[in-house]
Amino acid sequence: MSLLPDADDGSSTLETAGLYALLAFVAALPVSIAASQILLTITLGCWVAVLVTQRERPHAPPFVAALILYAALTMVSVAFSLDPPASLIDAKEVLLFLVVPVVFRFARGQRAQTVATVIVTAGAATAVLGVVQYGILEYDNLGQRPTGSMGHYMTYSGLLTLVIALAGARALFDRRERVWSLLVLPALLAALAVTLTRSYMIGAAAAIVVLCVLRDFRLVVVAPMAAALFVVVAPPQITARLYSSFDMEDPTVRDRFAMSRSGLRIIGDYPFTGVGPDMVKEVYAEYRDPGAVQDENPHLHNVPLQIAAERGLPTLGAWLLFLGMAILDLFRRMRTPASRALAAAGLAAVAGMLTGGMFEYNFGDSEFLMLFLVLITLPAAAAYGSPAHSPPAQIKRSP
Repeated sequence: MSLLPDADDGSSTLETAGLYALLAFVAALPVSIAASQILLTITLGCWVAVLVTQRERPHAPPFVAALILYAALTMVSVAFSLDPPASLIDAKEVLLFLVVPVVFRFARGQRAQTVATVIVTAGAATAVLGVVQYGILEYDNLGQRPTGSMGHYMTYSGLLTLVIALAGARALFDRRERVWSLLVLPALLAALAVTLTRSYMIGAAAAIVVLCVLRDFRLVVVAPMAAALFVVVAPPQITARLYSSFDMEDPTVRDRFAMSRSGLRIIGDYPFTGVGPDMVKEVYAEYRDPGAVQDENPHLHNVPLQIAAERGLPTLGAWLLFLGMAILDLFRRMRTPASRALAAAGLAAVAGMLTGGMFEYNFGDSEFLMLFLVLITLPAAAAYGSPAHSPPAQIKRSP
């Protein structure tokens, strides 16, 4: 399959430029935050130009309404923050929600599959880099873990988890993409394992289980056998790292529980607007639990707790509404052949995000958030181009 749609598919010059920019953007996501944000800005420029020149209204999947509510409540939290200027700078992440309408506009129909192919291919390349870092460059301990081309191993492992969700879904639900997906999955899984990141190892496992349930519930019985095989063949340091997840004496495990208790106390004192975006680190010392290991923490390593503590319970409610709407939309897309594989990938990505998000504030990680939003939007974009979906009457095509 060609990575680009046919040149005579009726797209205007701006639409073609927007598609090229979008493809470059998703290719850069697992590689460079700076490059991806520059390319996103270019893509946004093309999107705005298309809306203006073709007199279109922005369109997006239904869950974007909850993201708008989340963004609005975030601004309320900024207004009541302990340091509004600092919180406003941190809250700029809500602008990344524009990824949703941009992907929905430029990745319609078969283009969604093209975008997915680029993501899997770029993810596979970074996975190989991570394995090389582990095996040759001695990034093989907790002090120096593989990061691919990212700045931090947590971001790298989070991105790998999302790409695993996409590649796994295409292997199970899309015959045309099965071979390539099966070829790259071992590298993706190996790269994730050597990062020694427990939260995303569990997150990837959750994503794979969701895919198995969606494809055929009987496939779930394979999971224990695969886990046992992994324990047998994996290097001892990786299995020991996994076992430590259940060790209540492990310092990081104890610190996670201590952070949770601190977060609940912050929420108790600031239930409606929180302390403000990026302010948890400023008050952490005041709320630090006696059982905490670290004296300072930039965040609470838990998405729901972090959102509630820094933005308030209403904002957490908006986030939960977003997830519920996204999951319902993805299940609905499962009924459409054109979007079935991508919808399964979106549901697996949600499972990976939620599971990993119990131990890491991944919704606040720009690289992770952008790729996550791309994956949950692609099914709607793919279904838009199916025969069952008619374009809105107000859209005007260039001759």
